[in-house]
Amino acid sequence: MQSKEITVSIPKYQQIAIEIAAKIVHEDYQIGQKIYGRSAIAGQYNVSPETARRAFCILSDMGIIRAEKGNGMIIISQKKAVEFLQSSSGRKTIENIKVTIRQHIEQQQNEMNSLNKCLSELISATEHFQSMNPLMPFSLRITSQCRYLNKTIQEIQLWQHTGATLVAIWRQEQLLRSPGPYAILQENDVIYFVSQEDCDQQVHAFLF
Repeated sequence: MQSKEITVSIPKYQQIAIEIAAKIVHEDYQIGQKIYGRSAIAGQYNVSPETARRAFCILSDMGIIRAEKGNGMIIISQKKAVEFLQSSSGRKTIENIKVTIRQHIEQQQNEMNSLNKCLSELISATEHFQSMNPLMPFSLRITSQCRYLNKTIQEIQLWQHTGATLVAIWRQEQLLRSPGPYAILQENDVIYFVSQEDCDQQVHAFLF
């Protein structure tokens, strides 16, 4: 899946403030020069005078311009304009990271929902298959932890204790079918048995 480029939308008045600061940094505007009034800036950027005012407020708060009564907005610091552009770039980077994190979280949630759906379908299909195939055998590996190693099926009375019927044993790359009551349980055997519902858990509990 291709990752999409992340773009963060910033308010129009902040965009205007950044553009004016960039012009100051590149000396399109000189220190001491008067910037056009709100109406002129509003017309230039096709925004309302209020949006232009807010852009001027940012630049004034950052110490880049100064409002002089009767003389408009005067540029007073190129250094402050550089600092403002650097901080704006940093804020945008942080916002990009936040957006990326939110997208990854949402993607993981969607994947977990899809996985849970698949698991539910698998469980449902398995239960249906078992109900349609009551003789489908269960399997269980015999380890050294088994309580009845080297005992016969008859000695441990597997069916009497669990209701399970042994149908095969996989031993040393060989399948022993219908091993009978005298079959001995050996370590690393894999036993196959048929049983009633949930009886496989009883077999495990009984043997281990």
